[in-house]
Amino acid sequence: MSSLFIREDLAVIPHGIRDVVSLHGDEQKHAVTVNRIRVGEETSIGDGRGLVVSGPVIAVSSTVLSIAVTSLVQQPAPVRQIWLVQALAKGDRDELAVQAATELGVARVLPWAAERSVSRWVGPKIAKGLERWRTIVREATKQSIRAWVPEVGELQATKDLLELARGSRMLVLDPTAAISLTAAEPGAADEPVVLVVGPEGGLTTNELTVLAAAGATRVSLGTGILRTSTAGPAAIAALNVTLGLW
Repeated sequence: MSSLFIREDLAVIPHGIRDVVSLHGDEQKHAVTVNRIRVGEETSIGDGRGLVVSGPVIAVSSTVLSIAVTSLVQQPAPVRQIWLVQALAKGDRDELAVQAATELGVARVLPWAAERSVSRWVGPKIAKGLERWRTIVREATKQSIRAWVPEVGELQATKDLLELARGSRMLVLDPTAAISLTAAEPGAADEPVVLVVGPEGGLTTNELTVLAAAGATRVSLGTGILRTSTAGPAAIAALNVTLGLW
């Protein structure tokens, strides 16, 4: 079974063909006790920044798992990136969106405190929430065997999105928009496509107005209304096709 594990210092240790690369700590424990990887199975180890080595497992113990490197890939970061601005949502709906978006290839995730967000990150909850999202992104990267771990940015206020809109191609999901997502102009090839997804109650008139004034484009996804946990991943899948990433 193919799998990927993360060793962040991979680039600064010997990692060429025929070198031995080992996992320790939590990654080793997960590989051995959860994935139940055994000697002779093929697996991969990456640094989350494009470098991935693969090969057969040659040693497994209670503290280490080692592979003999038989292949090495240095994957460049995609020139055309999709960023997800995901409004905080109640329950685990925002987390489900972040997980699926990572599996679908999003390059950056930004949590957003929208006006109608039921969930609120304040005080210590900000650091706790960011750490939770970063864990979700890391695990989803490993599950989908991606060479790059998406960045999880700081908590955004609407005023932060206005500045972001001026340096990107921002698309705001709005079921009342006259333009469909696939009909919208994708923008310049060297700028990210920033997808904004609101919370359960949708975006307010004020949010739609100020984002449009900053240069964002309102787009729709068909005639139905998707949950906040579904809308972002559905739009990312469509954008992957539109941008030629799939």
